[in-house]
Amino acid sequence: MRGRHLYIIFILILMAMPGMAQEKQPSMYKVTEMSFNSGFFNEISPVIVKDGIMFCSDRRFSGLKDRTSFEGRRIYNIYIAIRKDSSNWIKPDELKSERTNLFNNGPLCIAPDGKTVYFTSEVETGKAAKKRSFKNHSGIFIAEKTGNSLGPILSFPYNNQQYDVGQPSISLDGRYLFFASNMPGGQGGSDLYYCEWINGKWDTPRNLGPNVNSSSAEDYPFMHPSGRLYFSSNRPGGKGKLDVYSTTLSFGTWEAPVAMPDPINSSSDDFAFVVDDNMQTGYFSSNRLHSDDIYQVSSTIIRKASCDTLVENNYCYQLIEENAVKFDTLPFRYEWKMGDGSKGIGPSVIHCYPGPGSYLVQLDVVNLITKEVMYNEKTYNLEIKNVEQPYITGPDKALSDQKLKFSADSTNLPGWNISRYYWNFGDESVMVGKEVDKVFTKPGMYNIQLIVTADAEPGGVTREACVCKNIIVGGQP
Repeated sequence: MRGRHLYIIFILILMAMPGMAQEKQPSMYKVTEMSFNSGFFNEISPVIVKDGIMFCSDRRFSGLKDRTSFEGRRIYNIYIAIRKDSSNWIKPDELKSERTNLFNNGPLCIAPDGKTVYFTSEVETGKAAKKRSFKNHSGIFIAEKTGNSLGPILSFPYNNQQYDVGQPSISLDGRYLFFASNMPGGQGGSDLYYCEWINGKWDTPRNLGPNVNSSSAEDYPFMHPSGRLYFSSNRPGGKGKLDVYSTTLSFGTWEAPVAMPDPINSSSDDFAFVVDDNMQTGYFSSNRLHSDDIYQVSSTIIRKASCDTLVENNYCYQLIEENAVKFDTLPFRYEWKMGDGSKGIGPSVIHCYPGPGSYLVQLDVVNLITKEVMYNEKTYNLEIKNVEQPYITGPDKALSDQKLKFSADSTNLPGWNISRYYWNFGDESVMVGKEVDKVFTKPGMYNIQLIVTADAEPGGVTREACVCKNIIVGGQP
């Protein structure tokens, strides 16, 4: 027995293993006032176009002359601002039409063809509109943009001299037109409606219903290409006067609107929110400083385009005495001492260690015929280490609205002086901290990223690592 070779084979068994105060959470957005705001006058209702934005303003027609309506109020018109570089804009140009000097123009939206403009203006343009006592109403008008001009102008078929229709937003495919109106039969105040393009014309307006509309005012709809609808409302429970909300259509029903977070919403009026296709840069209007101005909002949410998939730490091994497996008729018993106080019997055993560490594995072999015991016939110093990576400890499955804990406590990055643990949960929410609590509000599969950043090293080099894992969130039973 002592003359033959004895081998111990360690086979890693792939098994998932099951754990500070939370740090201040980062703001999801950064807000910057646009440089082309006029200061004293108002700029509202931005619309994202190629190389810039369109917006509405009641700024002066010239350096000295105000442009006013028949009742003496300054008139809004449409302007185009082209981006000069990442932070500067060319002086806005006015978009002129036959209505420019006497009637309001805007808010507006651009059809998918890039040239058809739907904009808000007064319905009555005849003699009655010139009387100061006349109560004019707004409607939606349609015109083709050529250079910096609009024309000819067509009227939306559901304009009415008895109520307001305006603030249009068209879907990416041009099939649906959303707008605000105080037409009879709504929930109260102004409501959001939509029309569908059917057989070459806009079908009858439909109210979005009580899940979206309230007894307060709902205005400034914006339908994002993702299917998310943004709008503004002064309903109770907001942060200020007008606040920005969003909702999505799920299985034919509009979900309960959710207010946008700070610093988009404030104690002032915040309205007319739009955002680009990637949801990284948007614009909105607010009077938080003085007059109504346009602000740019940039997402601060970090999400890596490429992130390593989490490798689960695994402490389970299969120990095999190779010769015993080959010659299983030999009359020997194999007794294993695992190095952690545990024992095992057999030519092949599976054992799960409590965690990383150094374990002295010893194999005693008993001759069942002679009863001779060959102690420590084979010894092996087993070093178990965690995978060098950031590490996500948390569930793989959960229910919506369930409070979950995620921890980075098992992160193993030797030599790193970690300064931040940053979590992206795949649902436009982020958190910072070594251990965080999270609630997913909707069922689905979410890809969680943990991004770990170390303190800057000499020379200004900052190390960063990222891992990700999926979690499946089911609906409540």
